[in-house]
Amino acid sequence: MVSFEMNDRKKIGLGLTGFGIFFSFLGIMFFFDKGLLAMGNILFLSGVMLTIGLKSTMQFFTKRKNYKGTISFGVGFFLVLIGWPVFGMILESYGFIVLFSGFWPTLAVFLQRIPVIGWLFQQPFVTSFFDRYRGKRVPV
Repeated sequence: MVSFEMNDRKKIGLGLTGFGIFFSFLGIMFFFDKGLLAMGNILFLSGVMLTIGLKSTMQFFTKRKNYKGTISFGVGFFLVLIGWPVFGMILESYGFIVLFSGFWPTLAVFLQRIPVIGWLFQQPFVTSFFDRYRGKRVPV
């Protein structure tokens, strides 16, 4: 059984990733505030790099099957930085879905094991949706 070692670098990385998601959410709630969105993007990317490591991050973003997601996420990030937050977030969202689509099976298993709302994700119509993607490997 593989154990997940949680050292200080990974704790900081998860914290930065969480703050990145939080600032991106605030940026969207405040009518696409480009400062909050840019800060959220920077915190999210730095958190991912600290969590899984620089080498793994570079390998993940430069995989041949992830090029479409990497390019759209990068162009969206650039559009947010230059002041076009709505179009940038649309491109980033598309890139995020394409890049992290391999994590959906892992997320589905996690959601089904949550004590209070896990029963909702264990319903037959939801599990049939998740079962389509369960055989795929996680990309990292």
